[in-house]
Amino acid sequence: MYKSDYEIKKELCEIGRRIYNDGFVAANDGNFSVKIDENTFYVTPTGVSKGFMTPEMICKVDNQGNLKEANGPWKPSSEFKMHLKVYAERPDVNAVVHAHPPIATSFAIAGISLDKLIMPEAVIFLGAVPIAQYGTPSTMEIPESLEPYLQDYDAILLANHGALSFGCDLNTAFFRMESTEFYAKLMFYSTMLGGAKEIPCGEVKKLIQLRKDFGVPGKHPMEKLCPGCYEGDDTCSMSPTEANEKYSVESSAEYHGWQPLPSQVCKTGSCSNNSDIEAVVREVTKRVLEQYNK
Repeated sequence: MYKSDYEIKKELCEIGRRIYNDGFVAANDGNFSVKIDENTFYVTPTGVSKGFMTPEMICKVDNQGNLKEANGPWKPSSEFKMHLKVYAERPDVNAVVHAHPPIATSFAIAGISLDKLIMPEAVIFLGAVPIAQYGTPSTMEIPESLEPYLQDYDAILLANHGALSFGCDLNTAFFRMESTEFYAKLMFYSTMLGGAKEIPCGEVKKLIQLRKDFGVPGKHPMEKLCPGCYEGDDTCSMSPTEANEKYSVESSAEYHGWQPLPSQVCKTGSCSNNSDIEAVVREVTKRVLEQYNK
């Protein structure tokens, strides 16, 4: 259905209110966008609470993040770079949502992927949520960190940062953010009660077939998420974790802790080594103490 520019801006404002009221962002956190065509996007402004946006604040930008129309004092989010990465890699995506839902973000901080298959709705509509390596916000490090997961997942945790979800339209992207937080709550509560009991592999396969029957859009590579489920003839009653362990295979959502991104690795001669840094610190400390003792 065709939507006017004003309707799209109103929809972004409505999603902002819902995300703010759900407690998924604080203060001016978060950003979301909608793709109109290959060189036109609407994105939320920087420095504005997403719960109190009005349509005239929404920015119209090109595929480099530059304003296509003057927009008064409002500038597009500096984190739009990671949205552009998603759009570039996933032609099926028309909307991206970034927020900091507290429990899901806590999993991202703890380095725990949301990869246990514990609830039918999560298996059918979300799959799992891996963790992308930490990157400095507003830089190209975060888009770079998303690369390994964009073809296989529709929501990604950002290490020590938050969550990113995307879909064929803005509501779908938002619902995936809600589902990610709900999934994280269930994992947290079940862990507090003694540990989550996973759905057996045989039942997981039935749920995947239901997903196909429902025509759910997006990505869902169960063969990568639970490769053990597809090994041998004895996995039907095993949990996905047990099957992966038995056949020595690994979920594509497995997180191995912080590893430097290519752009975070020092190139020869391009950054100081530890001894140089320590020498600078010693010299600065010495000068501060000299001034203090005068």
